[in-house]
Amino acid sequence: MSLFFNTAGPCVPGDHYMLDPFRGINDELMSLIQNKHYFLIHAARQSGKTTLLQALSGKLNASGRYYALYCSLEALDEVPEPSEGIPLIVKKIAARLKNQGFPQGFARDADFSNYAGVLNSSLVDYCRSLDKPLVVFFDEADCLQSGTLINFLRQIREGYISRSSEPFIHSLALVGMRNLRDYKAQVRPDSETLGTASPFNIVSEYINLRNFTKNEVTELYAQHTAETGQAFEPQAINYAFEQTQGQPWLVNAIAREAVEKITRNNFTQPIGLSLIEQAIQNITLTRGTHFDSLIRKLREPRIRRVIEPLILGDEVTDRTADDYLYTRDLGLVRELNGKTEAANPIYAEMIVRSLNQGVQDSIENIYREYAPPRYIKDAKLDMDFLIKDFQDFWRENSEIWINRYKTELYQYNEAAAHLVLQAFLQRVINGGGKINREMALGTKRSDFCVSYGEHKYPIELKILQSMRSNVDPLEQITEYMDKCGSDSGWLIIFDRSTEKSRGDKIYFREENRDGKRVVVAGC
Repeated sequence: MSLFFNTAGPCVPGDHYMLDPFRGINDELMSLIQNKHYFLIHAARQSGKTTLLQALSGKLNASGRYYALYCSLEALDEVPEPSEGIPLIVKKIAARLKNQGFPQGFARDADFSNYAGVLNSSLVDYCRSLDKPLVVFFDEADCLQSGTLINFLRQIREGYISRSSEPFIHSLALVGMRNLRDYKAQVRPDSETLGTASPFNIVSEYINLRNFTKNEVTELYAQHTAETGQAFEPQAINYAFEQTQGQPWLVNAIAREAVEKITRNNFTQPIGLSLIEQAIQNITLTRGTHFDSLIRKLREPRIRRVIEPLILGDEVTDRTADDYLYTRDLGLVRELNGKTEAANPIYAEMIVRSLNQGVQDSIENIYREYAPPRYIKDAKLDMDFLIKDFQDFWRENSEIWINRYKTELYQYNEAAAHLVLQAFLQRVINGGGKINREMALGTKRSDFCVSYGEHKYPIELKILQSMRSNVDPLEQITEYMDKCGSDSGWLIIFDRSTEKSRGDKIYFREENRDGKRVVVAGC
């Protein structure tokens, strides 16, 4: 059986192209386990957590020094009541011990009516019967809800603090997408207290799995070349890394799309830049389960409170706040050079696409009759025409879509203008162009560069009510034009004041800045 790029479940040696799951953290993990620590591993969805845990438990068991149990708690994500949840956890552990061939007897005489103590007593009795220390990795631990989570952690804590007098788990890891801080926020809001010693204070270390580096992406793709002879060209690898920032699922999904779907395993055809671009477009349009999970998260109010300012370029008041840290831990945003931006360009694209999908569909229906598109002339974009066309659309439809973004479905009403304009310009992408979105917190701006063929069209969005800073928006757009390498740019200003009529907000004028043409369009 030949190896392939994996996009579903943990990677398996001999089946999948894969990197060393311990890269950079092997010594730290082994030290924590040897020294009997309880710790937490967290990372974004589909970034290698389960692959690491299965490799780690296999390595520990092979050493002969420990019984290392891997146990996923994902199936308990809708069981908030501890009277039901704790017995299910005990039964889940028993099933995993049996499946992994460990000594039997765990919870054989368990009294499940004593749900507040049955997990602890079962683990104590089982550890007493073993001839080697027990190490446990609870995968998807952050799926546990409210009362079940609290009770689970209390019983683990009880065993931890009594280890000097009775046997218990030697070392334990809670593993999931969220940092332990967010477990606390989930079960103990600021206004409440658990009333006892915190069950969270036994965790000594927090380990965050990182994305692949550019060299590691190169190494992963080189495994396919060594296996099949099909080369990934350097420019293609660079672009794949740039667009994914090493997010493991994206790195694998792009390669799988290019190799299996586009070239159809024709290994004589090298994977060049154009194939990687096509692969990225394909996976974003098909929107698999990875993206569906991301999109569902955007509906959460605590995520919206971070993503909406990101789209607008506004500030987030507190980067240590739970909402911000939760969004970052889930892998939706990253911090780079002192600013916060979308975790990678593909996520930036998916965030905007998913939030403006309804507008896109409406616009497609309106402009379906125009073929070829009216805004393409002599193989170039007529951006002036496109912006004027948008002004007409905004004049007629702005109230409808602003109200739509206030509904429960969206609630991104502050970003409505930005999302509608980007939906309007989505036709350019569908017609073979590209949009490079540059969203970052605290910039007081939202920039994106439309590309069509070899030509680039830099655009900056501003909301009139937010233009109170000392920064000249014309200076900002000319700086962005320099960055994009263009002598023309478009500054779109949305006027959200209530004093003016809709018609008075619409204008279109040209200005000259340092020999560069800037179009200022009011909406």
